[in-house]
Amino acid sequence: MAQWTSAIGPAQLARQLQAQQPRPVGAGLRKPPAYRALADGIRLLVLEGRVPAAARLPAERELAVALSVSRTTVAAAYEALRGEGFLESRRGAGSWTAVPAGHPLPGRGLEPLPPESLGSMIDLGCAALPAPEPWLTRGVQGALEELPPYAHTHGDYPAGLPALRQMLADRYTARGIPTMPEQIMVTTGAMGAMDAICHLFAGRGERIAVESPSYANILQLMREAGARLVPIAMAEGLTGWDLPRWRQVLRDAAPRLAYVVADFHNPTGALADEDQRRQLVDAARSAGTVLVVDETMSELWLDEDLAMPRPVCTFDPAGATVLTVGSASKAFWAGMRIGWVRAAPDIIRSLVAARAYADLGTPVLEQLAVNWLMGTGGWEQAVELRRTQARDNRDALVAAVRRELPDWEFHVPRGGLTLWVRTGGLSGSRLAEVGERVGVRVPSGPRFGVDGAFEGYVRLPFTVGGPVAEEAAVRLAAAARLVETGGGSGGAEPPRTFVA
Repeated sequence: MAQWTSAIGPAQLARQLQAQQPRPVGAGLRKPPAYRALADGIRLLVLEGRVPAAARLPAERELAVALSVSRTTVAAAYEALRGEGFLESRRGAGSWTAVPAGHPLPGRGLEPLPPESLGSMIDLGCAALPAPEPWLTRGVQGALEELPPYAHTHGDYPAGLPALRQMLADRYTARGIPTMPEQIMVTTGAMGAMDAICHLFAGRGERIAVESPSYANILQLMREAGARLVPIAMAEGLTGWDLPRWRQVLRDAAPRLAYVVADFHNPTGALADEDQRRQLVDAARSAGTVLVVDETMSELWLDEDLAMPRPVCTFDPAGATVLTVGSASKAFWAGMRIGWVRAAPDIIRSLVAARAYADLGTPVLEQLAVNWLMGTGGWEQAVELRRTQARDNRDALVAAVRRELPDWEFHVPRGGLTLWVRTGGLSGSRLAEVGERVGVRVPSGPRFGVDGAFEGYVRLPFTVGGPVAEEAAVRLAAAARLVETGGGSGGAEPPRTFVA
């Protein structure tokens, strides 16, 4: 019986390998042989989770043709990977990827580190901040006071608690978009909302247009749903979308769905202006494409003089073309797994009906906590605290990276939680690998692209500040030096414990 659970084709693997930047060769060192470079490339893909463990690799001859190398080169690379524990083979079953003993199983998304690992590792993998106290505690206490009437019911509310649906509808109405509670479904975080939308609108094989780069976890969710991703490059700098390219793709590819982040795009931090929003809605409506707009960062503007454009759904008030996804996770706390969808009532009914086969509903206590916070003004005070934390962290991280890594390039976003950094010609994948060994965890650029794009980037979130941000930059600089000198394949000095 074969030990592999998925397969990767030769063309797909070749694209991912060819997008990688070659490993730098330090002064006085010889360029590694072709088989070693190939083995290193596959090992990096496995370590980052971009090729999952137990994935069947192409046959030697197939991969050799796709890469335009000799079969001997591929055979030697596979043998090296077997010797290192990254490949297993059996006659008649082929070869499949593995993770050697002692290595953690890599995730395909951006999972946060376990709390017990934080003493020695600075985690820049997850764009999430600690809870804004005392508002988390107050919200939970307020929810407990309001819980007794709900405890006498079955507790299943597939569309969400009526009180929270009304609260969210009123908040949209206050923003200038008249909304009824029938246009709201409460979900288990924004990921729960996106999962429901993808299952309703984009069956296996359907096209979904996505920004390039885009949020890694959403891209992976879509891949696992069987979607065919159509990447559309962002405009230069922080200027938002390339509208001529969007119009062309929507017209020619006719994707069933399109997913965008208009407010402080993850990972670039770009903010689409109002005219871009209007044009994209018009283009989606003309193409018959459902436009899913992720608003999870919309309240995290950091510069006081910034005038925020109107929401994208302003230009589709009925919600027939634009589905808006919101969440408490970024603006408030990632542990508060409350999200929502705003759409036309018939779409909401279809989403609710389909939910019966998924998670049935969202936890009542957390819904009550969010409702309490939004109804008492606690939400606004908590979000203001969050903005202050993110602003201070952004400024500290920007200063530290500019000091320690002056060759790295980035634009400073005016909101959100992420910095998208060009790494001066270094491989983001190798920086991520070496960073783990020197005590800083950072996601590489290809996690945010399709088929290996953005190898020369990393994403740095504003999750640490002060001395921790300075130490993170020092460790990133140490990782960069190891990569530059070709020392990224050997052992590195273990990180010292850091206490903020």
